[in-house]
Amino acid sequence: AFLSSFILDSVCWEVVGVVKLWNEWCRTSNTTNVLPTDSFCLFYRLISDPTVLLCQCSCYVAEDQQFQWLEKVFGCMQKEGLQVTILSTCPVADYKTQESTLTLPSPFLRALKTKEFKGQVCCPLLEQPNIVRDLPAAVLSYCQVWQIPAVLYQCYTDVIKLDTVTIEAFKPLLSSKTLKSLVKDVSESTKILKKLLTTNETHSNIYI
Repeated sequence: AFLSSFILDSVCWEVVGVVKLWNEWCRTSNTTNVLPTDSFCLFYRLISDPTVLLCQCSCYVAEDQQFQWLEKVFGCMQKEGLQVTILSTCPVADYKTQESTLTLPSPFLRALKTKEFKGQVCCPLLEQPNIVRDLPAAVLSYCQVWQIPAVLYQCYTDVIKLDTVTIEAFKPLLSSKTLKSLVKDVSESTKILKKLLTTNETHSNIYI
């Protein structure tokens, strides 16, 4: 949602690939003809600079699929000169601290980086004994092993559905060296953000 609002648009980016998945959490009857609206991993390329790739993963990648995912994706990329930025969100209940999570100013960002990443991070580093999980952790571990500069930005939030506050928690990243040249018009970003939230509310009505 953050990337769709502040970075992606159909004029500057083009879809160049997709990773199709099937597991107990991600089931699709037709995996041959995949549309951009389906729940898969879509890859976009910046038209003005084909070396810039963006991946939006809107589906669950099971633990036994993560290694294959990494091999497929990074196997198509030249590792020399590569730099990776990972954005992820998780519940604030997963954050380990001596303070009460009720007093934390949620949402908030924490960063974790590989040894080779020498750039400046946009938020405090993730404190021990906190860990990251799932595909973001697998990507960061892969980059550490292959000595690829990479940084993971984890947003801890206390909501379970898409909301403006959580999405805008990533806004400090817009001034980072990696993303600042990719930011699109702010007025357009606001419109797209409102549209995303409206769509989400329509599909997530719960009656008790």
